[in-house]
Amino acid sequence: MEQQLWIWMWCSIVLLLTTCSCASRKKYEETKCHYYNQSSCDNTKYEKDCISAIQNCKSGENDKPSYCYAVWTNDTMTNKLEIKLKGCFLNNVECQGQKQCKYKKEEMKPNGLMFCCCEGDFCNSEIMWDPIPTTPRIETTSAKPLRDENELIHTIVFSTIPMVAVASMFLFVYWVYKRRKIPQFSHVPSSDSSHLGNCSPILSNRPIQLVEVKARGRYGAVWKALHKKDTVAVKIFPPQDKNSWLVEQDIYQLPHMQHDNMLSFIGAEKHASVIEGAKNEYWLITAYHDYGSLCDYLKNNILTWDQLCHIAQSMARGLMHLHEEIPSERADQYKPAIAHRDFKSNNVLLKHDLTACIADFGLALVFQPGKSCGDTHGQVGTRRYMAPEVLEGAINFSRDAFLRIDMYACGLVLWELATRCTAQQGAIPDYRLPFEEEVGQHPSLEDMQECVVHKKLRPAFKDSWKSHPGLIALCDTMEECWDHDAEARLSASCVMERITWQCRQYNGTAVTSLAP
Repeated sequence: MEQQLWIWMWCSIVLLLTTCSCASRKKYEETKCHYYNQSSCDNTKYEKDCISAIQNCKSGENDKPSYCYAVWTNDTMTNKLEIKLKGCFLNNVECQGQKQCKYKKEEMKPNGLMFCCCEGDFCNSEIMWDPIPTTPRIETTSAKPLRDENELIHTIVFSTIPMVAVASMFLFVYWVYKRRKIPQFSHVPSSDSSHLGNCSPILSNRPIQLVEVKARGRYGAVWKALHKKDTVAVKIFPPQDKNSWLVEQDIYQLPHMQHDNMLSFIGAEKHASVIEGAKNEYWLITAYHDYGSLCDYLKNNILTWDQLCHIAQSMARGLMHLHEEIPSERADQYKPAIAHRDFKSNNVLLKHDLTACIADFGLALVFQPGKSCGDTHGQVGTRRYMAPEVLEGAINFSRDAFLRIDMYACGLVLWELATRCTAQQGAIPDYRLPFEEEVGQHPSLEDMQECVVHKKLRPAFKDSWKSHPGLIALCDTMEECWDHDAEARLSASCVMERITWQCRQYNGTAVTSLAP
């Protein structure tokens, strides 16, 4: 359908341009002039050419117009004209618009010859000398003949019509194309082309009522909100983070991103800020999950081995899907590989049945086939979860290198799950972030470089974990995820397969002491 639309458009444009150019081109037909050559009269051989004749003047190169001319002498004593030449004269700006053949200069040429040219059939049949006075005179604004003005208007109008028509045609086809491509949720253009006026949180493309702030982060706040009878989440980006809003909604709109282990995307909207005088703010509307992030859930809850397995499996499955390239013969069904670049427990949400879904794609990087990563800044993300090569600023800017950075962070999130699992022997310790014991709650970049790069430290495994073979196997998976050598790290698909096998193998295993 799209191919037929473009073919129709180009055929229409070609036809339109051909028609308009034919209409706008001034018809420079053959001009008829009186022809005379006095030199032929002096030669009896050419006496027959002495008689005044009619000459058909053809248009010049590039359809340039032709005119008539005459050359003569004027005896001022007897006031007698002696014609020397008459005939056709090609494209001279002085001839344009001259309906009579007049020599207007007050002084004659040294040889006494006078010259005139004019436009129109047989306009050189009569010639005259009409000298312009040397004294200045005031000229009216209508110095040029009316026909000149009409021809100018004619030229401007008919030369403008094709450009306006072609531009309109392109705009129409582009509008039809975009209407076919854009999904049916309310996607707002990134340009500030429309003024929203005094807008409140409930006046938008959707009747959304903000209820309460559930989280605040680097790129704004996440609200619990009501859309009619449904509860939704609204992530509000400030004006300075508009680019992250654009990146994130573009990621959500890629093919195959409506996945059980991806946060469900509803739409994107632009709103005027409720703060007087503030700039626009940008909303991202998604599904709402009561449990919130995995980080928040672990702070207040402990996990059984089965719950740990379910969360870890679904999280690994989501990361595998994100990293996976899904080929397709149809361009609109091709899914490129995507690196998250800020994977952490805060960006993993839990559904009501503890199924994990990945969120927050503001820093994500899409790998289109045949295209390089460009000038992407490598040192982004949350410091605590940065891989050694990121902390060092020594990233190999390739697709696999960025995917391995996500896998390093995945190992840290698995460690967080293990710390709150009841499969370990003894009391369950309070929740702690990775490296919190080593660098505290607010580490600097230098702190993380010293800890991870120079000392090559990783979060510690508790002795109590040795009481459960599943946790022991999970520790092996963690170590292979956060390996200092990026190329030695497990892929997301491998992690998912290992966790699935481990959970099936050690399901219902009794808690026994395996400590030496």
